[in-house]
Amino acid sequence: MKKILSIMLIATIATSVLTGCVNDKNIPSKEVHSQIDNLDFNFSVDPETLAFEVESNGTIEKASEPLEKMEVSNLEDSGDTITWSYLEKEIDVEIEKKDDYVDVSIISNKDGDNMFAWPKVKGDGYMLPLNQGKYIPSNDSIWKEYLSEEKMKVIEAFSMQFFAVEKSEYSLVYIIKNPYNSEVNFKTKNDIEFTFNHEFPAINEQKEYGFRIYVTKKDPVDVAKTYKNYLVEQGDFKTLGEKTEENSNIEKLYGAPHAYFWDRTVISEENIEWAILRDAIPEKLKSWIQRLLNTKVEDGSELSSAFNDLNNLDYVDKYTKNRIVKGLSALLQLKEFYNPEIFTEADKKTQELLNKGIDHINAVELIDLNKRLLKSVLGNAVDPIEQWADANTVDVIKDMKDSGLENMWIGLDDWQEGFIKPELVKEVNDMGYLIGTYDSYHSIHEPGKEKWETAKFKDTSLYENATVTNKDGNKIEGFQGQGRKLNPTLAMPSVKERVTSILNTGLAFNSWFLDTDGTGEIYDDYSPEHVTTEEEDIQARIKRIEYLQKEWKMVVGTEGGNDFANKTVAFAHGIETPSFSWMDEDMARNKESEYYVGRYYSSTGGVPELFSKQIPLKDKYKKLFLDTNYTIPLYKLVYNDSVITTYWWGWGTLKIEDEISNRMLYEVLYNVPPLYHIDKHEWEKHKETIVRHSEVWSNFSKKAITEEMTDFKIISDDRLVQMTEYGKELSVVANFSDDEFNFKGDKIPGKSLLIIDGNSKTIYTPEK
Repeated sequence: MKKILSIMLIATIATSVLTGCVNDKNIPSKEVHSQIDNLDFNFSVDPETLAFEVESNGTIEKASEPLEKMEVSNLEDSGDTITWSYLEKEIDVEIEKKDDYVDVSIISNKDGDNMFAWPKVKGDGYMLPLNQGKYIPSNDSIWKEYLSEEKMKVIEAFSMQFFAVEKSEYSLVYIIKNPYNSEVNFKTKNDIEFTFNHEFPAINEQKEYGFRIYVTKKDPVDVAKTYKNYLVEQGDFKTLGEKTEENSNIEKLYGAPHAYFWDRTVISEENIEWAILRDAIPEKLKSWIQRLLNTKVEDGSELSSAFNDLNNLDYVDKYTKNRIVKGLSALLQLKEFYNPEIFTEADKKTQELLNKGIDHINAVELIDLNKRLLKSVLGNAVDPIEQWADANTVDVIKDMKDSGLENMWIGLDDWQEGFIKPELVKEVNDMGYLIGTYDSYHSIHEPGKEKWETAKFKDTSLYENATVTNKDGNKIEGFQGQGRKLNPTLAMPSVKERVTSILNTGLAFNSWFLDTDGTGEIYDDYSPEHVTTEEEDIQARIKRIEYLQKEWKMVVGTEGGNDFANKTVAFAHGIETPSFSWMDEDMARNKESEYYVGRYYSSTGGVPELFSKQIPLKDKYKKLFLDTNYTIPLYKLVYNDSVITTYWWGWGTLKIEDEISNRMLYEVLYNVPPLYHIDKHEWEKHKETIVRHSEVWSNFSKKAITEEMTDFKIISDDRLVQMTEYGKELSVVANFSDDEFNFKGDKIPGKSLLIIDGNSKTIYTPEK
């Protein structure tokens, strides 16, 4: 098809219409790009209203509804490009025809703040990269309610930088060239529609945003692959294989379920001879323990009372044991624990640590010292310190390995868990698993008033000198309204200080998890001393990911996983199911409700009930966040062989009690690692389920993860039977319905799936 670009002057320049056509003759070869069929189309645009129409195969559709009329100036046509200006709005428009798309650029020529809204879109439905991806019919009542007057920050809400509008015969794909300072505003009074709004802040020298507009079939595969081809063209795509060449440990993620491991006990009940303990605690030590608990430990008074109960009980019950173990574990992490009047005997190692000085030993050494001190007084009432907490930690990990879990990613709530049990970190590493700590540089609290460890920084000047100020001159609050947001461009020295101090203790972490760095929760900082744009915010986050990756050879993951970080992270938590319990009073705060997610608390020092408590889910949230009628694998179609994605940690595989089977089916269909929360008790409770499912999932995923997701199909009219394909030989058909489904002669039971691997076929039915 010959390139055509012409201006048809109808009456005046203000009513001129630009028309042209594009074709797909020059799609790059399959070796680099995914082979898809972008459709030929003609287009026309009215400069006066920026109404944009496309025509493909005889069908005309609006790519943008008309805006209010604007006066047009400086109209120029150079053949393949047309430009004009809206002088009153201080906006220039440039439209250029390419081989298989139209390139639209909107430029502000104003020195100060400016705004512009385009396109304004309506369609029969939308394919939006909300988390993994959603297909949203424009007349769907659930989504209309959810999106009513909703404003979404593009860089945060969209996991990838495009959206697609479904028309009667084809889809329009809009690739966003500049997602920063952009917002999508929904209207749902009639059917769902939305407008793309862009702000041009005065502090930002980037004065342009715009789109590539493509026409594709009404198929999420073509939509997603159009975006992937764009990433490859831009040099913005990196496979897991390429990442593994730089860090071979990334291969340990292949076929690896993800599990947060919880245990805060420095000593476990199995390490204590309870009948002896009653008589082994001198009154002086008991008083010291109770004094520290009452003054240095949160909720310490309840733990303190357990030591009185110990003397009054003929039989030491579970409740008392838990409180004593929890109390001792808390004390053994305190610098204040050493009291020379009580701990009068010291072996050689203890004396060496004391000679260094309490303020000059690291956290691992401190806990080791305190364990030795306690053992020196309690004697045979407790096991040798080398065995402390093994039953709760090392023994559980060994049993996981022995049960057939070949690869695992193990995450710790924070690095203190590693300080408590460095033997656990070493054992996990020696087994060939990945183990990493959660870390965060998002919030910073006022020095001396820190609510959690990650919000505490050695450089106390950061709170006043490195926090984010909004346009109104106010400091932006930190997570849950605590403290402030730390400007990431000023955080790197503290990142290096923290990471170095943790790893210099000898902890053998080989993975690191960065909270929020992949969520797109970013800011313009208007602090006069350190003005920062959203793009600079993002680049600073990427630099700290690269620091961990390159300097420490860490396998780095992040919360969120939005694709600005795709080349630097290996895995992400949140793309599959995001955090949403905050949206509902019953889930978030009503402790009497069956839907209440639970407290961030554990009576045993293990998994908090926020993660271990199984709950049902209201239908509304099932439809919005879980329902396979709406979910489409946009992210996987782009990034299956680049970024490994699973759930936000609050919505693990076993959390939603009436969705467990569906989630297991989903994990195979979409190649999503199961995510669990494990301690000794949760492992014993769910071991059979975890091992049985992981065997099937892991064997499948090791093959799928090295391939591109090449296809996705809705097989049944009710959308409950779906198919994915990985490469040429591997595919899955999942039957989410309760009824048997016949797929080309293979009978798939309800709530089951068929795995086709070359000539091999496997039916799998998950069990709760």
